[in-house]
Amino acid sequence: MGPNINIRTFEQIKTSGDLPSPKGAALAIIRLTRKEDLSLAELARVIKTDPAFVGRLIKAANGAALGARRSIASVQDALMVLGLPSVRNMALGFSLLSSYRNGGCKAFDYDRYWSGALIMAVAMQAVAQRLRTVAADEMFCLGLLSRVGELALATIYPEPYSEVLMLHETSEAGDLAVSERTAFAMDHRELTAAMLDDWGLPRLFVAAAAVFEVPDSADFAAQSRERQVLDALCLADAIRLTCLADPGVRADRVTALYPLGERLGMDAEAVNTLCDGVVAAWTDWGRMLQMSTAQVPPMSSLARAAADAASASPLASVPESEPQRATPSASAMRVVVVDDDASVRSMLRGMLERAGHSVFEADCGRQGMELALEIQPQMMLVDASMPEMDGLSLTRALRQTRIGRGIYILILTSSGDEEQLIEAFDNGVDDYVAKPVRPRMLAARLRAGHRVIRLQQEVERDREEIRRFAAELAVKNRRLQEAALTDPLTGFPNRRYAIERMQQAWASTTRTGRPLCAMVIDIDAFKQINDSHGHDVGDQVLRQISASIKQALRAQDMVARTGGDEFLVLCPDTDLAAAMQCGERVRSAVRAARVDAGGLSLSLSISAGVAQRDAVMPDPDALIKLADQGAYRAKALGRNRVATVQPGGDGHPKGGLQRLDGHDAQVPVVHAVNPVVIDESA
Repeated sequence: MGPNINIRTFEQIKTSGDLPSPKGAALAIIRLTRKEDLSLAELARVIKTDPAFVGRLIKAANGAALGARRSIASVQDALMVLGLPSVRNMALGFSLLSSYRNGGCKAFDYDRYWSGALIMAVAMQAVAQRLRTVAADEMFCLGLLSRVGELALATIYPEPYSEVLMLHETSEAGDLAVSERTAFAMDHRELTAAMLDDWGLPRLFVAAAAVFEVPDSADFAAQSRERQVLDALCLADAIRLTCLADPGVRADRVTALYPLGERLGMDAEAVNTLCDGVVAAWTDWGRMLQMSTAQVPPMSSLARAAADAASASPLASVPESEPQRATPSASAMRVVVVDDDASVRSMLRGMLERAGHSVFEADCGRQGMELALEIQPQMMLVDASMPEMDGLSLTRALRQTRIGRGIYILILTSSGDEEQLIEAFDNGVDDYVAKPVRPRMLAARLRAGHRVIRLQQEVERDREEIRRFAAELAVKNRRLQEAALTDPLTGFPNRRYAIERMQQAWASTTRTGRPLCAMVIDIDAFKQINDSHGHDVGDQVLRQISASIKQALRAQDMVARTGGDEFLVLCPDTDLAAAMQCGERVRSAVRAARVDAGGLSLSLSISAGVAQRDAVMPDPDALIKLADQGAYRAKALGRNRVATVQPGGDGHPKGGLQRLDGHDAQVPVVHAVNPVVIDESA
C-alpha cells in the first residue's frame, strides 16, 4: 500500500470498479503471468490476439536490447528479452493508455498527460541503459505509470477533480497535492504509489514514484538503487516538462536538466545526447500510438538560447557603478521605477536607495512589464504618460497576471484632475504621487504602501500556515482512521473494516453480477499454544502465520483479522473452485512455514472454509456464515484442511443441493488430510 493513504478509502475505490484497470487481452495477459507453470508459448498465443500490443511489445524489446546484433522481430524473442514482469507491466500500461485516452474530467488534459507519460517512459529507458543497474524495460514501465494517480483522480472524481484543477490553475497555490488532499483526503502521489504497489511493481519503484515530485523528502542512501531510480525519475520529469513546454519558455526549462544529469554521472554533453535521443524515440512512439508530439530543437541549441537570455537579462545589465544594495532593514523593498524620463528615474533611484530599497529601472511600459514579471517587486512607481504603453495600460496588464495582482502600484502624474485619478484607481492603481515629486511626500506614500504590503505578507503567511495545518490535520485524520480499522498485532484490517468491505463488495456484485467468495481461516490448536506457552508466544505465532497467509493470497484478495485466531478473506471476481484453490495455496504456505517463537520451532496448520455467494443468500452475513460452516467442517474432519459446504468447490460445475435423509443439505468438498503437528524439539 502506498505511503499515508487510507487503506479503507483505497479498497472502496477498488471495489467501486472506477479505478483505472487493464481490460481485454491485457487483463488475460496479466492473469496468465501469475500462473506458476506458465509457458512462454502459451503467453505468446494470448499476446498475438492483440496485434496492437504485439507491435508495442516488440518495439519496447528492441529499445531495451539496444546494441544487440539483430533486431527483435517475434513475440517469443521479445518475451525472452523482457521477461514476464515487464510484459505484465507493459500490458497494464498500454491497456490503460488505450482505454483512458479521454474521459469526463473537463479540466484534465488527457492528451498532454499521456504524451508526458510516454516521454517519461522512453527517458527512463534511456537512463537505465546508461546506469545498467536497473532493467531498461522495467524502467520504461515505471516511467509510463509514474503519474497514474492523476489519471485515477480524473477517472474516479471527474467533476470534483476538474474543479480542483481549475481552482489550482487560477489561484496562487504552489503544490497541486495540497489541493487534492483537501478535496479527497489523498493526493495523486499517494494514489500512484498505492496503485503501483497493488499491481505488484517492485518496492523500490513504488517508493521512488511516491516522492520524485518532492525529492527533498526522500531519505534514500546515496548511491543506492532507490536513489538512482529517484534521480532518474526527476530527470525524466524535467525532460517531460521541457518537451511539453511552450516554445517561448522551453529554453528556460532546459537549464534544470543539467544539475539532475550530474547526479547520475552525466555531463552537459551527455545530457544533451540523451535528451535528443528521448525526443526521437518519443516521436517514433507517438506515430505508433497516434499520439501528438512536438518539434523540439536540439538541447544544445536550447541551452545556448538560455545562456544568451541570461546574459541579456535586465538584472545582468545593471552597471557596476550602480550595484544592487542588500536590504539593510525589514522595511526594505524591491521597487521598479518605470518612466521614459531618465532624469526622473535617476532622481527616484537616489531617493529610494537612500531609504534602503533595491531599485530597478525601465524606460517604457513594455520593459516595465517584463521587468516586473522577472523581478517580482513589492512596489512599482509608474509614470502615467508614456509612449507605447502608458501607466494605466501597464497597470491593467499587470493586474491580469498572478504575480502582478500582488504588486503595490504608485502612479506618477502631473495632473491633479479628479476624474483621471478616479480612472487610475478603477484600473488597479493603489496610490499616486504628484509630479514634481517631493521627497517627504514620496517617503510618506512609501511608508503607507509598505504597511499594506506587510499586511499582505502576513495574510499570505497565515494562509500558508492554514494550508499546512489543514494538510497535516488531513494526514493525521487519515492515520487515526486507518488505526481505527487496523489490527495492531498483525497489521491486517480489523473486523470493523472487514464488515464494511464485505458490504461494499456485496453491493458491487449485486450491481455487476460478478462472482464473490469468502474464506474463514482458523489456526489449528492455537488455544493449546496460548495455554502451554503464554500469550507472548501466541502473539509471535499470529504475526508469522499472518505473513504466510498474506504472501499466499492474490493481489485482489482482502484479508482481515476478525478474532483471536480467526481471519476472513474476501475474494472478489472469484468462483468457488478458484477460491478453493486459493485456500489450498494458503494452507500449503502455512504448513510449509516454520514458526520460531519463544525458543520453539513450530509446524502449524490452518482449517479454512470457503463459500460463494449465490442467488438465495439474503445478505453478506449469510455468505460469512456459510464459509464459517466450511471451517467447522474442516476441523471436524481432522483439521489442516480447506472445506466448503457448497457443491462445485472441487472444480466441477455447481449443481443443485443434494437431498440427505429427505432434507436439503449441502455436501462438503474437502482438500488436504494431514493432521496438525507441533514440534517442540527446538
